[in-house]
Amino acid sequence: MSPESLARMSNVAIYSSMLTLTLAMFAFAASFAGQRRRPAAAPAVEAAAREGGAAVLTRAPVATDEVPGRRAANIGMALSWLSFFLLLAGVVLRGIWAGRAPWGNMYEFSITAALGILGVFLFTNLKVDLRWLGLFVVIPVLLTLGVAVTILYTEAAQLVPALKSYWLVIHVLAAIVCAGAFTMAAATAGLSLVRDRAERKAGKGGTVTGVVASRMPDAERLRSLTNRILAFAFPLWTFTVVAGAIWAENAWGRYWGWDPKETWAFITWVVYAAYLHARSTAGWRGNRASWIALAGWAAFLMNYFGVNFLASSLHSYAGIS
Repeated sequence: MSPESLARMSNVAIYSSMLTLTLAMFAFAASFAGQRRRPAAAPAVEAAAREGGAAVLTRAPVATDEVPGRRAANIGMALSWLSFFLLLAGVVLRGIWAGRAPWGNMYEFSITAALGILGVFLFTNLKVDLRWLGLFVVIPVLLTLGVAVTILYTEAAQLVPALKSYWLVIHVLAAIVCAGAFTMAAATAGLSLVRDRAERKAGKGGTVTGVVASRMPDAERLRSLTNRILAFAFPLWTFTVVAGAIWAENAWGRYWGWDPKETWAFITWVVYAAYLHARSTAGWRGNRASWIALAGWAAFLMNYFGVNFLASSLHSYAGIS
């Protein structure tokens, strides 16, 4: 198969993934609009009554925990899985076309980071029901892909000598998984702030109102989910930074040089370390910890985008962490 055909197939797969993900976004939006947090279902009760000597079977009315829009959420998840596999095909075809790992520039890293965000969400959902979070994950994935195909797109080219190393796969693959986890954690941390404000306004025992807050789990559950995600991602980010230092020694003869990319990777590490410390410190476990989680995501975005566009860096040719 010719390189032109591979390039065309890769682009078609990525655009198809974006179209499918757009449909998933509408499905999740429909589900979100119809979603209400209801009391758990009460068991059905059957009672017999006597009317004129005849037994009449009646069923007492019961509460229900069936969430309106569940079908739309299921459609959104199915479309998200389809989008994931289409995007995976696009990334793999890009790598075959380039004859190397498809992480040699900002475009390639961006489409793979979008794949990482979507993958972390989908595979986490297999263990924990996260359909309610779908809208807040699909939107950043679409934005990442949109920026990639409109601003960052470049033709595949051979890697510069510094990137020709097996550490490319090790270091960048870990960073991609972290990108997905950090984005999910930012979504749950932000939603916990919204929900907490609504809970405070409603008061103890009151009904939580608000377009977003009334459709979310309680704030403590959201904060707990954020903590679980970052407890997984932080060691992986530590490994990413260490692997990058080893790669730097192989490529440039030094482990650390305070290059802007290295500096912001370290800042990101420090902020997330502060988050984990805050979660174990009395008085910092609530909204303060959530704000730190959002600050960590902002540092990661600076490391991801900002350094490449705003600073002169040894990493500028690649757009990787």
